[in-house]
Amino acid sequence: MTFTLATWNINSVRLRMPLVERFLRSYQPDVLCLQETKCPDDLFPFEPLRAAGYEHIAIHGQKGYHGVATISRRPLEIVEKRRFCEIDDTRHLSVKLNAAGKTVLLHNFYVPAGGDEPDPEINPKFKHKLGFIDEMNGVRAGFDGESASILVGDLNIAPLEHDVWSHKQLLNVVSHTPIETAGLEAMRTGGGWADLMRHDVPYEQKLYTWWSYRAQDWAASDRGRRLDHIWSSPNMIGNLAEIEILREARGWDRPSDHVPVIMRMTD
Repeated sequence: MTFTLATWNINSVRLRMPLVERFLRSYQPDVLCLQETKCPDDLFPFEPLRAAGYEHIAIHGQKGYHGVATISRRPLEIVEKRRFCEIDDTRHLSVKLNAAGKTVLLHNFYVPAGGDEPDPEINPKFKHKLGFIDEMNGVRAGFDGESASILVGDLNIAPLEHDVWSHKQLLNVVSHTPIETAGLEAMRTGGGWADLMRHDVPYEQKLYTWWSYRAQDWAASDRGRRLDHIWSSPNMIGNLAEIEILREARGWDRPSDHVPVIMRMTD
C-alpha cells in the first residue's frame, strides 16, 4: 500500500477550486496541504472537497490573505495553529494522522514572501520573514519507534544553488539571498529534518515548483524556483518511494504560480 501526500500553494482556494477538484480526481492523494487559501474559515468550500471523498478537513484562514488547509481521506487530529512573530497571520497548521505505520505530526506552513527589497532595515516584510524563519527553529522533527514528523508547504525560499534558474543573478533577490537560504538550512538541519525532494535528486539538477506570472511564456523561459518543500524526520526516509513535481499544472486554465508536489511512501 502507498501513502500519498501533496502540497500546493493554490493562491485562492475558492477561485481555483475547479483546479483542486481536477487534481484530486486525477491523483487522489491521501492528504492535500494547501497554502495561500485566502479564505476566512466561515467561507471555506468544504462541500466540493467532501464530495470528492475528503471528509477530514482542518483549516486556518483569514479574509483575503495567507491561510492554510489540510484535507484528508484519513482522520485528522488538530494539534496546533501556531502564531509567529506576534502577528495573527494564518500561516501554520499542524495535525496528527496515521501513515506509514506511525503516528505522524504533519506541519503545513506558509512562510512570508518578504517583499522586494532584501534589507530588513528598510523593508518590514523582509524583517518579518527573517523573524519567522528564526522562530521556526522551535519546530523539530520529533520521532521515535511509533511516531514521526513531516513538514510541508510554501516556505518561500529556494535554498540551494540549483533550486533557482540562476544562482548568480538571484543572489540579491528575495527568496534566494544568502541570509534567507542560510537561515532556512540552519533551521532544517538543526531541527533534524530531511529534505525529501532532494533525497534522490542530485544537487546539481535543477528543481523548480514556482514560475512567475510575469513571464510571457513561463515554460519557454523556464525561470523557476523551488519554493515548495517536503521534509520529514529521519525515520520516514526509508518509506519514501517517489517525489513528483506536477509541472504541467502551471499550464492549466487560470493556474496558481506554484504547482503541486506529490510524495508517495510505502504505508
